[in-house]
Amino acid sequence: MSPSEIWTPLKLILWAEEYFAGKGVDSPRLDAEILLAHALDCPRISLYTQFEKPLTPDELASFKALVQRRARREPVAYIIGKKAFWEKEFFVSPAVLIPRPETESLLECALAILPQDGPAKKVLELGAGSGALILSLACERPNHDYTATDLSGKALDIARKNAASLGLEGVCFLQGDWFGALEPGRIFDLILSNPPYIASEMLSCLEPEIREYEPVTALDGGGNGLDDLERIICGAPDHLASGGDLLLEIGADQGQAVLDLAKKNPACWKDWAILPDYAGRDRVARLVRA
Repeated sequence: MSPSEIWTPLKLILWAEEYFAGKGVDSPRLDAEILLAHALDCPRISLYTQFEKPLTPDELASFKALVQRRARREPVAYIIGKKAFWEKEFFVSPAVLIPRPETESLLECALAILPQDGPAKKVLELGAGSGALILSLACERPNHDYTATDLSGKALDIARKNAASLGLEGVCFLQGDWFGALEPGRIFDLILSNPPYIASEMLSCLEPEIREYEPVTALDGGGNGLDDLERIICGAPDHLASGGDLLLEIGADQGQAVLDLAKKNPACWKDWAILPDYAGRDRVARLVRA
C-alpha cells in the first residue's frame, strides 16, 4: 500500500479483500468492509455511497493498523470491540468468548420456555461471559428476574457494561465458579449455560482466531469435553425448582453422552431431550427437574 497513492473506500476494500484471502481469512470481503467502516466511524453502507471519496492520511493509517491486526488472525470482534448477537450489539474483549450464531438456538429454547406474561420466573445463567445470552433474554422477556454468574471478574465487567448500555440495570451479576457464586438453597425456575465443551486435545486443531485469542477457560471442557457439563448437571438439582428447566449448549457429537450424564441421577430429572440447531446438529440439552 503506497501512502502517496489516492485510496478510496472501494479501492481499499478490494485491496484488503485480496490481502486477507492470502492470509487465510475466511470472510475477506466482509472483514475488509467492517474494519474500514470502523476506521472511518461510519455505517458499512456509507462505504458504497461515498466509494470514490479519498481517505485522509490519518484514516488510511488507522485502517492499515486494523488490517495488520486482522492479518495476524485476531478476531474482528476483538479489533472493533463489539459483536452482533440476536438483535443487539455487545461489547466484547479478549476476556470473554465471542458470541456465536449457534448460541441463538439456546436463546430460542429459553424464549419458548419463559412466558411473556404472568408471574415472574427466576432465571440463572452460568458462565455469562459478555452477557449476550442473559441480556438478550432479558430484553425479550423483561418481566422476569435475572441472575448471571462468571468466574472471571473481567468478564463480569464487560457483562455489566453491556447491561448498562441496554438499560438492564436489574440483572444481578455474581462472581464465582458455576454454582459457587450462589448461597446454598437458592432456587431458580430456569438455568441455562454455554459452558466449555471442547475436548482438551482438540484445542490445537481450532482456527487461530479461536485458539490464539479467545479465553481458553471458556473453551476447554477437559479430556472428553464433558467436565463442566457434568459439574453443572450434577449441581443443578440443588438450585432448580421442581418442573424447572436446565438448558445447556453442547457439542454436535455430545448429545448421547450428555443424556447419559443425566441418567446417572434419574431421580433428579423427569424428562430430557436433545434439540438441534439450524443445521440439524445436536446443540441444546434440555433437562426437566423432577
